[in-house]
Amino acid sequence: MNLDTAAPPLWDYDLIADRLRGPGWAFLPNGLDTALALDLLQDLHQLPDDQWRQAGIGRRQDHHTNDLIRRDAICWLDGRSSAQQRYLATTDALRLELNRRLLLGLFDYECHYARYGSGAFYRKHLDAFRGRSNRVLTTVTYLNPDWQPDNGGELLIYDLDDTELARVQPSLGAMVIFLSEDFPHEVLAANRNRFSIAGWFRRNNSTADWVDPAR
Repeated sequence: MNLDTAAPPLWDYDLIADRLRGPGWAFLPNGLDTALALDLLQDLHQLPDDQWRQAGIGRRQDHHTNDLIRRDAICWLDGRSSAQQRYLATTDALRLELNRRLLLGLFDYECHYARYGSGAFYRKHLDAFRGRSNRVLTTVTYLNPDWQPDNGGELLIYDLDDTELARVQPSLGAMVIFLSEDFPHEVLAANRNRFSIAGWFRRNNSTADWVDPAR
């Protein structure tokens, strides 16, 4: 399936909501303002090395690293810079608007920078398993100026029957939003460094005896 190059800007909330109702995912080729995307890229490059860690798989007691599955490094966004604050304010506005239109009960948003060195990848996976996670919507935002098709590094999106739905080139400002439980996806290896922000809109599963999230 070819991507819809006429996809709406990120902040056309009605059209985003319509796409999440069906087919359940949206591709936004100009989802993030170019100036903000470049500011985030600069922020990412200014992070000290000790802020980055090898990405893992699984959550809580099942969390571990496996470089046969993924080889990226991550750093969580916490609003420490102006660029991060602006991005988080933008995603919070999206959260409120999608709650208003889709009644999703989205409680918060967590996200991290992802740094893929040349040759790094992330094998096919789901961000949430039905009934076992509070992740509702996944977002991926790309921070790569002048990305060329032969650079590789595409995001592949599948349905639950493993049919490929789309290949997304990780170009500066492009964004993808999809239902976390419904779309397996993978990151193909690139031949240059590749940067993005992976994020999740979540429901709150806290109880009197258990605080969610804990990371």
